[in-house]
Amino acid sequence: MDFTLPSDLQEIQTTIRDFVLNVVEPRAQEIEHSNSIPPELIRQAADLGLFGLSIPEEYGGVGLSTLGRCAAYEALGQGHMGFGGMVSAHASIGTSGLVRLGTDAQKQRFLPGMAAGEIIAGFAITEPTSGSDAANIRTRAERHGDTWVLNGTKHYISNAPIAGLLTVIAVTDPSRGSKGMSAFLVPMDTPGVTVGKIDEKMGQKGSLSAEVIFQDAALPQDSLLGPQDLGYREALGILTNGRVGIAARSTGAMQRLLDLCVAHARAREQFGKPIAEFQAVQFMLAEMEIDIQTSRLLWQKVAWMVDAGQDVRRMASVAKYHATEALSRVADKAVQVAGGMGYMKEYPIERFYRDQRLLRIYEGTSEIQKVIIAADLLR
Repeated sequence: MDFTLPSDLQEIQTTIRDFVLNVVEPRAQEIEHSNSIPPELIRQAADLGLFGLSIPEEYGGVGLSTLGRCAAYEALGQGHMGFGGMVSAHASIGTSGLVRLGTDAQKQRFLPGMAAGEIIAGFAITEPTSGSDAANIRTRAERHGDTWVLNGTKHYISNAPIAGLLTVIAVTDPSRGSKGMSAFLVPMDTPGVTVGKIDEKMGQKGSLSAEVIFQDAALPQDSLLGPQDLGYREALGILTNGRVGIAARSTGAMQRLLDLCVAHARAREQFGKPIAEFQAVQFMLAEMEIDIQTSRLLWQKVAWMVDAGQDVRRMASVAKYHATEALSRVADKAVQVAGGMGYMKEYPIERFYRDQRLLRIYEGTSEIQKVIIAADLLR
């Protein structure tokens, strides 16, 4: 057992960390106020290969293993979480279905542009009546000759306002229940596809989401991604691999919060000495470090399992649950260590405190992760 990341992945982490801390973070307030990512940051991210992390090199991507991608996500998590959310929604669930299930023609058509950041991708499964209960999907895709006609509504779809391509999960055979679902590649300029107003969220500014409406949207036959009626289980396989990425990003966010708190504790004086000398503060820092180390070990194990071809349904949920719950604890302690400064918007801790809350909800709530874990234990 070797718990040291390979040197090439350490270099990738260093490069991404330097980028998010020295290039993205100085523009954090601009992103917060405009609720958008500056185009030049997107171009710079594309030049670094961030949009092609999961795309094979033959299609212009970086072609990292799951371990490599998650190492990148951890570094990405140390910067602005809205920026990180936009990139990871594209590079994980927005891309993984096409890489995993797509034909060579589909990959040739979309992946080079996706790797270059010219086509931003997203994944559409959530609906007004189906969030955690994704098996209650009502969006329908009916076959009319050589055409699929898509009708329905998705909401809270990450990247929808800026996306060029969505992977959409729709019901193709209602008689088969959760086994009668299929995935489709839907270019956003398809007639009949409409994006609603941008969601106003508590945090993660710049990581835009919106409702997407499909009204008699006609798709060619080759829009079908993977086998017809691939089923709910296969569709969730895309989310399963995305969950370990969230665990990694959460770990990066925790590390950034701890670094900020250590620096603050050393500099801030009370009663004639740095607050780092007070045991109450030391205990909080120690608890933060424990959460970081356990979360990092979990995402590394699950990433290794994915790369080894193992079934990670249970462990992906374990990693996602633990890391996102741990991040909430760490963010709360960070505000406490920083005191009044931690509550001020000009200080990053306040932003991380708001931004992290979403991670316990999307791509499967904490409660759903526990359902998955228990069901697998009892199976």
